Amino acid sequence: MADDPTETILDSNSAGDWLTRSRELIPVAVEKARAAAGFPGRWQSIISKLERVPPCLSDLSSHPCFAKNALCSELLQSVAASLAEAIELADRCCSSEPLRSGKLQMQSDLDGLAGKLDLNLRDCALLIKTGVLSDAVLPLPSPPRPADQQQSVRELLARLQIGHAEAKHRAVDGLLEAMRDNDKNVLAVLGRSNVSALIQLLTATAPKVREKTAAVICYLAESGSCENLLVSEGVLPPLIRLAESGTLIGREKAVVSLQRLSMSADTARAIVGHGGVRPLIEICQTGDSISQSAAAGALKNLSAVPEVRQALAEEGIVRVMISMLDCGIVLGCKEYAAECLHNLTVSNDNLRRSVVSEGGLRSLLAYIDGPLPQESAVGALKNLVGLVSTDSLVSLGLLPRLVHVLMDGSLGAQQAAAATICRISSSPDMKRSIGEFGCIPLLVQMLEAKSNSAREVAAQAVACLMSNPQNARDVKKDEKSVPNLVQLLDPSPLNTAKKYAISCLLSLSSSKRCKKLMISHGAIGYLKKLSEMDVAGSKKLLERLEKGKLRNMFSRK
Repeated sequence: MADDPTETILDSNSAGDWLTRSRELIPVAVEKARAAAGFPGRWQSIISKLERVPPCLSDLSSHPCFAKNALCSELLQSVAASLAEAIELADRCCSSEPLRSGKLQMQSDLDGLAGKLDLNLRDCALLIKTGVLSDAVLPLPSPPRPADQQQSVRELLARLQIGHAEAKHRAVDGLLEAMRDNDKNVLAVLGRSNVSALIQLLTATAPKVREKTAAVICYLAESGSCENLLVSEGVLPPLIRLAESGTLIGREKAVVSLQRLSMSADTARAIVGHGGVRPLIEICQTGDSISQSAAAGALKNLSAVPEVRQALAEEGIVRVMISMLDCGIVLGCKEYAAECLHNLTVSNDNLRRSVVSEGGLRSLLAYIDGPLPQESAVGALKNLVGLVSTDSLVSLGLLPRLVHVLMDGSLGAQQAAAATICRISSSPDMKRSIGEFGCIPLLVQMLEAKSNSAREVAAQAVACLMSNPQNARDVKKDEKSVPNLVQLLDPSPLNTAKKYAISCLLSLSSSKRCKKLMISHGAIGYLKKLSEMDVAGSKKLLERLEKGKLRNMFSRK
């Protein structure tokens, strides 16, 4: 407020005082408006609005919380100011004042008055009908307790919905501060109408207001408790526009919000439908580390939805993700890029060819050279190797990278590497090369993994490679191979590796030593159950082991 002492005294008046003042001004304003000369259309509109003020004031004053509510006093002060302005303008229209100030200026003043009256009427209805009047009561004494803090937040949320723009902007400042202190107090009392009011402020004229509102929205999005509410109230279009042309901080907050919201497949589709792909791609190319990482994360989330992948490709996502894999500002950007390429290449041959033609294979291999090979990068390689000749794969250095992953990667990355080995081991030469690079012992060790899917793909890879005699000898020499494979004969339905284990053990059953090991580790008991289940190869392997066991009995006798 201004420092004028008169204004200070007026501001301290109660809601009842302002109600009395407004009721005194209404008949005067209506009478003078009817007597005003010129601009009949504008004055008629103003008169109709003035005539709607008394019933609104009656409804407001009859509310049980009227005397307790700080917002009532402020609203009635604004109503009184609008009525006083109506009287002043009507007086000017009854004199020669309009001619001195100009008709255009008077028209502008009358339009401004009409807008103020509309806002007063809207705010009055909002206080009564939406529950804001009950939610925002007078401030409670300090020090604030948790319940008191929530009451203060209710008032801030209510102020987002009523009053002029500057008052709403101050409310955003207060709300942002409250969320920094304890966002749970805000989330506990947040309602649909509050969210809607916040979203409207994302399109405010002042860049600073948009920036602060985006920060509040970002807090809400990252809270994980109101994503659906934000989306249903229409947050996506203004967030996308802010990501496209906001201030540096505004763009950052907008894109972080989009990253969090895009985790939902339905919201991801909506972001694509609202034109959100292009600004995200531009930020990947030009943004700072935080914005770039968030944009890459959002695009990764979008790429997880199969039906939007082609739309992403048409915006140039493949080239941008490969570039980010090579030159991303932070490691997180590269991880998101690898995940995005993995998603894009899961089932679409056109996108796979696009990634290969853009040099994505070489970039993925270079990324895998890092200290912690990521599952997504190896998974993307697995999706692409079928489009490249084995000679090219060898020349690009695929095999030593796969060994690196099998040795040092996460279990998921190891699993993807084993699946890649299955895909590329179609020719005798490639099988021999894989064995020469030392993959056999690493795959045998992987048969002990806790994950059933990892054990299955490792057993499949070993079975594929054992058609090469040298690889078979390497498996035979490994002390862990037979015990690990026998454990995979477990007849449990959850064990999906048993058919590959049987295939490997059949190849090893020509060795007396291996047969003895199989028998000593309980293979016969497993195989009897598997034979009853009619699992392929189980009866044949059982017969070989039982014959060997019978010969051993006779030889001992």
